[in-house]
Amino acid sequence: MKLWEQMLRANAWGDFLLAAGIALLAFFFAWLVRNLVARFISHQALAAEVVRATRLWLLAPLALYAGTAVLELPARLERVLENVALVALVVQFPLWANRLLSRWLARRAEAARGTDPEAATTVTLLGFVGRVVVWALALLLGLDQLGFDVTALVAGLGIGGIAVALAVQNILSDLFASAAIVLDKPFMVGDFIVVGERAGTVEKVGLKTTRVRSLSGEQLVFTNTQLLNSQIRNFKRMQERRIVFAIGVTYETPLQKLREIPGWLKAVVESQPKARFDRAHFKEYADFSLVFEIVYHVLSADFNVYMDTQQAINLAIFEKLAQEGVQFAYPTRTLYIRQDAATGR
Repeated sequence: MKLWEQMLRANAWGDFLLAAGIALLAFFFAWLVRNLVARFISHQALAAEVVRATRLWLLAPLALYAGTAVLELPARLERVLENVALVALVVQFPLWANRLLSRWLARRAEAARGTDPEAATTVTLLGFVGRVVVWALALLLGLDQLGFDVTALVAGLGIGGIAVALAVQNILSDLFASAAIVLDKPFMVGDFIVVGERAGTVEKVGLKTTRVRSLSGEQLVFTNTQLLNSQIRNFKRMQERRIVFAIGVTYETPLQKLREIPGWLKAVVESQPKARFDRAHFKEYADFSLVFEIVYHVLSADFNVYMDTQQAINLAIFEKLAQEGVQFAYPTRTLYIRQDAATGR
């Protein structure tokens, strides 16, 4: 009652009407801006969702505070209104951040759910951790703005966090590595990868480990940190293979035949539907053969397609050289014996 009496003595009725008008106009203006901005950026679904997360019940304290700016208020009441407006503003920021994080992670989880259910679970867990962090920061900021001393609380949390982090640093490292794998997607379930001397098909990406089924049948278990610290070759994402191989013919091959061999090799490669010819050249004089190098691309990442194509090329080359009377070279040694005419030896 004392505060009300002080307000009546310090302000005229016209001031109260002006304050109410300003508050209503401020509220209406904030509501209008929110809707116009959301409609203007509606083509950007994520940004529009963040704008729609603006709560009208949080705009009301801000509008009320704007309206009371024209009134002479007791210091205690003015401080209360300031704190209420500040709390409303502090609460609104994590709501925006939470909506942004939730929608973005929901999209990633939906994209991963069809191909990698474990990845969707990881994304959901990361979303929960992110929301906890956002609200914790908002709480600390709000308490600090309201005048509470949060230094000791932050110091205590920092020391406790360091102790926990040191105790479970390997688990946390693998957890963050799992998040990096899910978000960056260097590989997915079903991809064939090679890590060092180990190779296999990815079966599961978990929070701590990734499991790979090797070609020989056993399951390989890698920690997520170990994978990210290694060079990974992902053959599933290979669009085509570049193949380089060589053949050798004997030194007795006529010169004209040597000139024609690159053309034969080109025709053989181009006859294969899954191959794109690159080049064929007389490369070098080897110890026992004249070497021709052939380069082509297999237009598929499938290893079986590559082997079928290479087999067809090998057979066609063999057939063509046999038709032309050109022999393949193989390791040989020729021994020349010279007879001395004087001695007959």
